[in-house]
Amino acid sequence: MSANPPSFPEQADTLGALLRSPYRKLSERLYAEMASTGFPEIRPAHSVVFRHITPSGSRLTDLAEVAGLTKQSMAYLVGYLEKHGYVTIATDPDDGRAKLVQLTKRGQSFIKVLLAASFRLETDIGKKMGNAKLQTLRASLKDLSQAIEGLPET
Repeated sequence: MSANPPSFPEQADTLGALLRSPYRKLSERLYAEMASTGFPEIRPAHSVVFRHITPSGSRLTDLAEVAGLTKQSMAYLVGYLEKHGYVTIATDPDDGRAKLVQLTKRGQSFIKVLLAASFRLETDIGKKMGNAKLQTLRASLKDLSQAIEGLPET
């Protein structure tokens, strides 16, 4: 590292910066493809809903907690997705006070198309950087995740 440290976090080659940049680029490509294949309303911000919703549906409060968002922020995202036909919101049959968010057929279709596009993009990346390097990266990222989980709480 130089004698003068970078002024902004994204200028430093921290793990966070090195992980964010490719993730951002990957997201931009995927969501541009989603827009061109019939899902123009979906933005990267909505991924926290699709990433965490279970096949049988999830409580709004659980989605917010696992995504690290406030209930109000999650309700905003879910409301937008409901308005555009990707999810339904109903009273949870196990707890009348809770809201249950479930995928519609359109929401399920979106996830299938997104995953297929993601795997195609990974194949293209493997061709560009080499499949062996890509597999090594995947293994290293799994190891990194486990190492972070094993760190003591601060």
